[in-house]
Formats: sequence, structure tokens, C-alpha cells
Amino acid sequence: MPVEWRRATFQQLIDEGLLEIGDGYRAKNDELGGTGPIFLRAGHVTDSHIDFTEVDRFHEHLAEKVRSKMSKIGDTIVTTKGNSTGRTSYVTERLPTFVYSPHLSYWRSRDPERLNGGFLRYWSQGRAFIEQLAGMKASTDMAPYLSLTDQRRLSITLPSYGEQKAIAVVLGALDDKIELNRRMNATLEAMARALFRSWFVDFDPVRAKQEGRPPAGLDECAAALFPDQFQNSELGEIPRGWEICPLSSKIELLSGGTPKTSESAYWNGKIPWYSVKDTPSDTDIWVLRTEKTITKLGLDNSAAQILPEGTTIISARGTVGKLALIGEPMAMNQSCYGVRGKAGYADAFIYFLMRQVTGELQQRTHGSVFDTITRQTFETIDYTFPPFELTSVFAIAVEPILKRILANLEESYVLATLRDTLLPKLLSGDLRIASDQHKNIQN
Repeated sequence: MPVEWRRATFQQLIDEGLLEIGDGYRAKNDELGGTGPIFLRAGHVTDSHIDFTEVDRFHEHLAEKVRSKMSKIGDTIVTTKGNSTGRTSYVTERLPTFVYSPHLSYWRSRDPERLNGGFLRYWSQGRAFIEQLAGMKASTDMAPYLSLTDQRRLSITLPSYGEQKAIAVVLGALDDKIELNRRMNATLEAMARALFRSWFVDFDPVRAKQEGRPPAGLDECAAALFPDQFQNSELGEIPRGWEICPLSSKIELLSGGTPKTSESAYWNGKIPWYSVKDTPSDTDIWVLRTEKTITKLGLDNSAAQILPEGTTIISARGTVGKLALIGEPMAMNQSCYGVRGKAGYADAFIYFLMRQVTGELQQRTHGSVFDTITRQTFETIDYTFPPFELTSVFAIAVEPILKRILANLEESYVLATLRDTLLPKLLSGDLRIASDQHKNIQN
């Protein structure tokens, strides 16, 4: 390391008044269920962001009691128990204040002019922490656990404050753009999902025409494809002329396969090979890259097949109902189905249709060991289908949205690759930021 950098333990930084570490509040069941502070569990800390959906909240009158365990801007968050031990995140000004749970720890700078919280954020993602964490996790026969005592023993290498801040700013700018793309994708996905619901679940254009109003956002040609009356059916009131039939009648199910794992010649090729581990977030939709790849030889000697771009993948065994939209041709394992439209039904319509019926598919799983969706499961669910021409109009309407999501994902991948390349070089001192740049950043 550069000679002017110093090595210290977390305990030494604590003793010097630079660092505070802590764990979370052990909430009782009767303290939750209110409208007060958010209670953040380790499961809400993902690899890419903090997910605040379905979080518990304390009762409002407990706010003062839990205040000492509340987050602060600049905290580095570390998960401390179970298989996710060592997963990290960071508290920015965009996040709501929350209370840490017992399986979370925080690292907090007590002297922001000497220890930069953003630097701690990126140190937690570097090799030095990962290697020390591996040794600490292996020291017990129990589930992985990172205690406060272990954290105090962590050894960290600190650059000067100016370089700490410069590292945080450079890497933070990349992460800020990645986060912006993620939030933009969430908004775009919600727009596409809302349009699907308006047209094919709530039947808003039909209701508008029935009331003598022009359907919102539709040109005359598209509006003409919607009827202006409803008809009774076994599923209730549906648009006139639409049909009720099993899902299986409008979709084609494609199977996957796994090349023999003992054959090295079948693996690490150029063909992406999808498993449930590769499932994108609900808002990112697309899967572009997979953890594992196979060769042409592996493809030819297994039941795996190439799925075309635009195919929907649904996990069908074990973790059931996870969805992805294929952004480039790839293969998948046998625990999934590829789903495509047939009889002229557009693939984009099929993806959002699967989003709509996933809950019902999950309820109809069976299996003595693993929950499983079979081909017969798709025959048991009836759905109200519009004429196939309408699904093409829908696909055209959402195409710009889906393309923008895809472009954002591609950009985020490039930015994340750049960040991950710079991170070890900056943390080791192999790549330095010039002193005049330090001053510009500090100013």
C-alpha cells in the first residue's frame, strides 16, 4: 500500500472516536403492525438495493424507544447472519429512515472530516473485507454469523481523507446512475403493467365506448378493435366477442434441459444458460446475462434448446413463478418453462399475462418434495382472451417502454463493470487520484 496510508482495526477506529458500529433492535410481535418507523430486516437488503416493499412498521408511540437503532445518512449496512452474511448496502438521502433489525449491523463515521462514510461503503465491497469475512464465517459450525466482536477485529487500510472522499465520489457517481436507471425501470414497468390492466383486466376502453366516450390514449384504428358492449360469462362480465379458454390454448410451452455437469466440454461456452438464480427483479424484466454458460456441444447433447428473444421464462419447480423476459437467445434448465404466444398472440402480451396469473399458478402447484407447475396446470386456469389483433396493438404500445428498460439495463451493466474494475485498484492504491483532483472534490 502507499506509504502514507495507514492500517488499523475497527476497534482502534472506535477508540479514536472515528467509527461507531452497532446492531439492530429485537422487536416483539406486538410492537409491529403500526404506522410508525420502518423495521428493516436482512431479507430486504438485496444485492442491488434496499427493497422496502412489505416492510413492517412499529407503532407510532414507540418511535422514541427505537430511535437509537435508527439509520442515518452515510451508514454502511452489513447483514450478519445466515447465507446472506456480508451482503452490504448504504444509506443515502433518498431512503426513508428505518430501524435496524438484529441481523443487520451498521458502520457509521463519527468524524466525517477524518473518516468518510462513502469510503467505508466501498471498502465493504472490496477484497480485504470479503477475505476477512470468509475466515470469520468459517470459524463456527453453526450458520454463518458476523458478530460485533468479529467486526471490531476487522483490519482496514485507510488512505488520506482527501483520497477517501475522492474514491467515494468516483465510485458513488457510477452507483448513483445505476440506481437512477433502476428507479426509472420501476416507473416504466409500472406504466406497462398499468396499461395491460386497463385494457385486459379492467376493460377501460370498452367501458368508455359503452358510455359514448373515446377511449383514452387510443387512435381510431386501435379504438375500433375494442367492442362497445359487455356479455355475461362464467367469469362474470367480459367484453363482447372475447373468449374464455384455458391458458394452454393460447400459449406454447418450451422445455429446458441441463448438459451433463461432469463433462467440462459442455460448459463455459458462449450460450447463456438460465436458471432461477438469474431471475431479474420484477421491474427490470429482462434477463441479458446468466451465471452459467454452455457450449454448442452441451446444447446438442442435452434436452436444452435455444429460446428466441422475447420468450417469457417462468420457474416451475421449487421456487415457482419467477418470471423473466429473454433479451437475447439463450437456453434454460429443466426447472423452467419458456412461454410464447401462439395463434397470433404477441409475446409482450404473454409476458404481462403471465405476471397477471402467476399467483393463481402458484396456488395450484403440487409435489411431494418441491412445489411444481406442470403442463396440466396451465390447462386448469381459464382466462378472458381478446382477439389476437389487440395483443399486437398492445405490443406496439409497450415496445418503447420495454426497449428503454432494456437500454437502461445494458447501461447499468457497463457502469457496474467499470465500478467493479476500478474498486480494487482504488482500494489498493494501484490507481491514485491526483492531489489536485482531491482538492476539486473537497471543494
